[in-house]
Amino acid sequence: MAGEKEEGFVIRDRRGSGAGSEQPASPSAAAHEAHSAPTPGTEAGSGVPVTFASFVISLGSSSLMLMGEQLDPQQPAMPVNLPQAKEIIDLLSVLDAKTKGNLTTEEQTVLRDMLYALRMKYVSLTSK
Repeated sequence: MAGEKEEGFVIRDRRGSGAGSEQPASPSAAAHEAHSAPTPGTEAGSGVPVTFASFVISLGSSSLMLMGEQLDPQQPAMPVNLPQAKEIIDLLSVLDAKTKGNLTTEEQTVLRDMLYALRMKYVSLTSK
């Protein structure tokens, strides 16, 4: 490695007027781009961490909306789709089984409470 010249890579921007600009990329530019990318566990651009509990709540909210719940009164109601709602409930059931013993008490409570609420809502809708 001693005596070897380190070469960068070339960026060709072809979005412009067709006269693609070529610039050698500096290591500092690549480092800046790497630091500006969203980190794992955050939503792109928001900086809000995605946790297991927020993931479960997101899936549960989707299932509730598919069962006719209107979670945001300013948004139009989604059409009821019980088979798709059941798929989400089944997915959460698989998560419950596969994560047994690996969740914190809070995560386990959120998952179990969400599953209970979704199952009761689903049973009440299908037994009518």
